Amino acid sequence: MERPPQRYSAPFVIIAVMFTTALVVSNIIAVKLVRIGWLAGIGELVIPAGAVIFPVSAILGLVLTEVYGYAAARRVIWLGFACNLLAVIAIEIGQVLPPASSWPDQEAYQSTLGYTPRILVASFTAFLAGGFLNCFVLAKLKVVTTGRWLWLRTTCSMLASQGVDNVIFITLAFAGVVTGGTLVQAIITHWIFQSGYEIAATPLIYVIVRYLKRLEGMDTYDHNTNFNPLAM
Repeated sequence: MERPPQRYSAPFVIIAVMFTTALVVSNIIAVKLVRIGWLAGIGELVIPAGAVIFPVSAILGLVLTEVYGYAAARRVIWLGFACNLLAVIAIEIGQVLPPASSWPDQEAYQSTLGYTPRILVASFTAFLAGGFLNCFVLAKLKVVTTGRWLWLRTTCSMLASQGVDNVIFITLAFAGVVTGGTLVQAIITHWIFQSGYEIAATPLIYVIVRYLKRLEGMDTYDHNTNFNPLAM
């Protein structure tokens, strides 16, 4: 079955909302850099705070694909993209509105919530590429493995999608701003952290997927699915 159900169930809606929330929140808090360790010869290992919550959206994308199919996940990815764009527009409007004379925190607002066009392009491009690859790899492997080895399928999709996401985002956002060595270090550190985060969540994915399959009475295989991201 390619198409999602015409009447969306409560579990599907809950997962879609959580997916979108994790995505929007991760972009808002990404302005803060977090130290996750220290490596001899390299120094402090740093990632954006958004990396703590962003993998949740990737995990939920896998759950959607495994239970409801690629077509359903595709709709949620575009929903998340639209909501993220709306959040960015709202934040930008709030930034350009003239502050009240009694409110002294305009600069703090701009430095905390402000986006540069380059970062926005990098973020949106990386999200779409990584998000669709994540679901595509899982859906294809599910057909090839006849639904077996969920742990292997989720691991492969996570490693591939997070690799693409990080290469695109960090390259588009910081190429020419930092040195090539620092750029590669940032890509590898971010990729390892996010992939490890998601792989550690594999037992939870099993629990959620099994529960949803029993509850919904469905287990979708994308045999004849149109995998074009623009096909709605």
